Amino acid sequence: MATPAEWIAGARPRTLPAAAAPVLVGSGAAAHVAPWGLRETGIALLAFGVAAALQVGVNYANDYSDGVRGTDVDRVGPMRLTASGAAPAGHVKRAAFACFGVAAVLGLVVVLVTGHLWLLAVGAASILAAWFYTGGRKPYGYRGLGEVGVFVFFGLVAVLGTTYLLADRITWPAVAGAVGVGLLACALLMVNNLRDVPTDAVVGKRTLAVRLGEHRARRLYVAFLAIPLVLAAACAFTAPWTLLVLGLVPPAALLAITVRVGARGIALVPVLAGTGMLELGYGVLLGLGLAVSR
Repeated sequence: MATPAEWIAGARPRTLPAAAAPVLVGSGAAAHVAPWGLRETGIALLAFGVAAALQVGVNYANDYSDGVRGTDVDRVGPMRLTASGAAPAGHVKRAAFACFGVAAVLGLVVVLVTGHLWLLAVGAASILAAWFYTGGRKPYGYRGLGEVGVFVFFGLVAVLGTTYLLADRITWPAVAGAVGVGLLACALLMVNNLRDVPTDAVVGKRTLAVRLGEHRARRLYVAFLAIPLVLAAACAFTAPWTLLVLGLVPPAALLAITVRVGARGIALVPVLAGTGMLELGYGVLLGLGLAVSR
């Protein structure tokens, strides 16, 4: 039976910046053009709850699906609950669906508060995307499309959805921020998959990193880090304080150099954590920069 600490590790808290960053940027973009009050704060917190529950849910779903397929038998990195035998596969699957249920309930509250019924369709699509990333008979994550799903749902949908809920409009800084956050989420997934290239290739998990090969995947990771910084700088034309994001250039450069010089296996674990913190920093600084430039 898995311990509470093992369940927490299985939730992969290092990936939670992918849930926080889009809500921070979306909230900042909304505050840039619309009034902000207690109602908006409550909606933003609910949006974060939805995103966090989906993130943990997809992590448990990935643990379950990869575990029952045997993909994680010889993996490098943190322990997986299913593959290690620490928790029965059925328990991990139920944990995933419990998280999806929490996301659905919180999303329903957002619908009731805002009156935006279209969110029901967005929420259903998000849950389906989370499950079929590695679940089902033909998971899209095994076909090199994981980054597409991450970019759409943890970038475009999360940022622009948050902005629209809070401001009833979409602005071009929100779009730039959505693309930036989405690419950083892709970087997080890319470095995770770079670490697992040798084992994924053997078991037939054709992630984008496997399809591109290590050399091109490493170059793409660098682009995933660089483009968001350029987009944040471009936002300075209407929101000067977004230049705060350029303070992330040194840590981004360090991460990029580490990946480009060929770090692999266990050496990529701190890069994964660093990429997550970079995305969180991007969300904080871009969101703050947009808000204070109102």
